[in-house]
Amino acid sequence: MNKPLVLVVEDDPPVRNLITTTLKTNDYKYLSAQNGASAVIEALSHNPDIVLLDLGLPDMDGVEIIRKIRSWSNMPIIVISARTEDSDKIEALDAGADDYLTKPFSVDELLARLRVTQRRLLLIKTDTAQESPIFINGALKIDYAAGCAYLDRAELHLTPIEYKLLCLLSKNVGKVLTHTYITQQIWGSSWENDIASLRVFMATLRKKLERGKDRQQYIQTHIGIGYRMLRVE
Repeated sequence: MNKPLVLVVEDDPPVRNLITTTLKTNDYKYLSAQNGASAVIEALSHNPDIVLLDLGLPDMDGVEIIRKIRSWSNMPIIVISARTEDSDKIEALDAGADDYLTKPFSVDELLARLRVTQRRLLLIKTDTAQESPIFINGALKIDYAAGCAYLDRAELHLTPIEYKLLCLLSKNVGKVLTHTYITQQIWGSSWENDIASLRVFMATLRKKLERGKDRQQYIQTHIGIGYRMLRVE
């Protein structure tokens, strides 16, 4: 698997040096920017595969950068920030970030997030090239054309809402989807009662998915934020 080009947007020299040294040591190609204006220019000029973005930049808020990038590109954006409040995470994810890593972080966790994002990139490119109607993740198989899902080759008996949720998560595998985004996609709104309904449907869906032979976890809950489908090796 070819290593992607990573844009590091970080104004704190020690943190920036830690990230770029980690990337270099693990054979990643990278660019760096110390403020929002240069980050936008680098993103436009070089079209990186992944952006590692700090939110607290000297000239503009990182969420604004996310919105600017999203106006022309779907390149994966991983936020790396000292902001730990759920409201900050939700704002960044709703603006279009793909993942959120809080400071301080371990090098191993950063590399793990990069690998997950890289696998998602490969999956997107493969699906785009093949336009495959079949999604496979571990023992889970979804036949989008037939409208059926299988676990260990046995058909899953899902309600229409459960199936829609499963498809939405699978088409964004590896990406954290917020409650607001999911409810808008499923019900067309983000009312509080829809979020309560979402928790109920997600709980029943997870139970059905975890009945497989390997008891594999496919859906990860991000408390107060949303859900993510995990890529199973």
